[in-house]
Amino acid sequence: MRIKQINPAALYDGAPFGMSQAAVDSGSGLVFVSGQVDWDTHYQVRHGGIAEQAESALQNLLTVLDAAGSSTGNVLQLRVYVRGELGDYMEILAPIMSKYFGASRPALTGIGVASLASPQTLIEIEALARVCDEVQAQQCIV
Repeated sequence: MRIKQINPAALYDGAPFGMSQAAVDSGSGLVFVSGQVDWDTHYQVRHGGIAEQAESALQNLLTVLDAAGSSTGNVLQLRVYVRGELGDYMEILAPIMSKYFGASRPALTGIGVASLASPQTLIEIEALARVCDEVQAQQCIV
């Protein structure tokens, strides 16, 4: 088994935190994506609202999946962490999640939490995906 770390240059550097944006297990073909947030390359939150932060976190997720050789169509599981009560945000988040995942409909768990990476961070999204192979390459186009 070989593990490949994924750290796209467009995203913040996780090294100071002892983490990579993703790890790919070449033996299983699984991609483990770290929680994605609305941070710029200087660890600063870019947006104030949950909808904007969700869009940004999902764009970061797309960046990581692409760098790992995967796509939203290959996401098996998502965990969405929100600051506060998840139910307070369902009407906002459901259409955004549908926009990015549509018919692929991965397994999803939503979790309300007291805190995240910074006081301004409202949402964090992590994923488990599989690497695209040549047979299904058309499904991997983001």
